Amino acid sequence: MTLLKEYNIELKGLNAVVIGRSVDVGRPMAALLLNADATVTVCHSKTKNLAAEVKRADLIVSAIGRAHFITKEMVTPGAVVIDVGINQDENGKLCGDVDFDEVSAIASAITPVPGGVGPMTIATLMENTFKAAKNHLC
Repeated sequence: MTLLKEYNIELKGLNAVVIGRSVDVGRPMAALLLNADATVTVCHSKTKNLAAEVKRADLIVSAIGRAHFITKEMVTPGAVVIDVGINQDENGKLCGDVDFDEVSAIASAITPVPGGVGPMTIATLMENTFKAAKNHLC
């Protein structure tokens, strides 16, 4: 949410698809997007016509845990793509759920793996630790 806010991505009324229903990422992300007035669809491994669901999205948050699972055929040009996945490709190289090279050519904004959500998570944890320590001392 911090990344979306920083880049002035207005969520109100957007069709958002969260791929993954984990209690760590998928479900909390869906709730945050709902609270920001996005229309949210949660997809998972049992979703029928997953590609069609994703294609309808203005915003895609992928946390499915499958390397390069999201391809350009699944993404509407101009969509915002947040890749939360951490995987290894066939060569052992760190990669996300999204085929970055393909999808970055058509997305209006996209997070890389590595270097996207991970560093933002660490920065947010540090910020929250500082706030907690400050509140404890006051």
